[in-house]
Amino acid sequence: MDNRDFLRLNARWLSAGALLAFLSSFGQTYFISVFAGEIRAAFDLGHAAWGAIYTLGTGASALAMLWAGALTDRFRARTLGTAILGLLAIACLTMAAVPGAWALPLVILALRFTGQGMTSHIAMVAMSRWFIAARGRALSIATLGTAIGEALLPITFVALLTVLDWRVLWVLAAVMALAGIPLLRILLVRERTPQSFAAEGGATLGMLDRHWTRREGLRHWLFWLMVPALLGPAAFNTAFFFQQVHFAEIKGWTHLSLVALFPVYTVTGVTSMLVSGWALDRVGTGRLMPWFQLPMVGAFVIFATATTPSAALFGIFLLGVTTGANVTLPNAFWAEFYGTRHLGAIKAMAAAVMVLGTAIGPGVTGALIGLGVGLEAQYLAVAVYFVFASALMAMGVTRARPLLSRPA
Repeated sequence: MDNRDFLRLNARWLSAGALLAFLSSFGQTYFISVFAGEIRAAFDLGHAAWGAIYTLGTGASALAMLWAGALTDRFRARTLGTAILGLLAIACLTMAAVPGAWALPLVILALRFTGQGMTSHIAMVAMSRWFIAARGRALSIATLGTAIGEALLPITFVALLTVLDWRVLWVLAAVMALAGIPLLRILLVRERTPQSFAAEGGATLGMLDRHWTRREGLRHWLFWLMVPALLGPAAFNTAFFFQQVHFAEIKGWTHLSLVALFPVYTVTGVTSMLVSGWALDRVGTGRLMPWFQLPMVGAFVIFATATTPSAALFGIFLLGVTTGANVTLPNAFWAEFYGTRHLGAIKAMAAAVMVLGTAIGPGVTGALIGLGVGLEAQYLAVAVYFVFASALMAMGVTRARPLLSRPA
């Protein structure tokens, strides 16, 4: 099936995945950080206090994902997506009305759990479960919703901040989340699962020709060899953008000159996402997984040593390469190696690790800066970390591929 026929025949399900991915933006760091200055000013918070609040709320959302992520194995995306979008809207309204700094950890928990956590989780599990032969294409197309949100929402809401109060804008975010509910229900009036089982021969089996439960996955060596690779991009990609102002300061650059490089990151990420989705449908995740984080090694070496924004440009490009591939490859990996029957529960473990990474990255880099460890020295250590994580991933995937019933 060529791409045109694939898009035509599956438009409603792909659109539902893209819609959920787009609406997850309201709980993503790139959206919440737009309001960081207003929130800190409203509650008289320093950078350290705001970072600690963000880390606490995000860490708690990772724990919540361990339980809630398995709900995708029990409820259809239409039903669960409706409920989560309603909760996301409530979380946005709570941010609009937050009475004091004491409530911020709970609000961040609600936003991160419903937005970054569950809304994107539902989308990725649905794509992985509904599509088998074209899983990579489905994941990459649906995740364009996140890319669109990342490209449009921050700049739009920054512009609106010049004319509207920040609390009003969170009400607008709530309205957008609510508006997504009827659209989602229309798109998923008929879900794809029964058709996919009939047309494609049933659910995907994992290693040893069976469906793995979450408990079995936790006891298996492959999951633990993958943990550093799950943590890495989430932790240090988030940390790079979280510390962007400080990074520009220590380099002696203007913040604007650094931000001007970010469109390269967005374009590269989207391109890498589409290319990796196409590639994994042809060669499988097993051949691609060991290599896709190696560009991060080069990215952070460049960030540590660059003396001009133009020198950092290639680092931004490499960061985008791994970020794009990180959207498709790990999501397809769980379905291919562990099966799809308990995919929600298994992927919830991975999602919890990644959400925890987004909490750890800003917290650890900020704490080390406070202790006098420079960001450039930290970034060299991060590069070494990605060498280590890639080696463990290569070891695990190479050992696990023979356990698959078909070539990975």
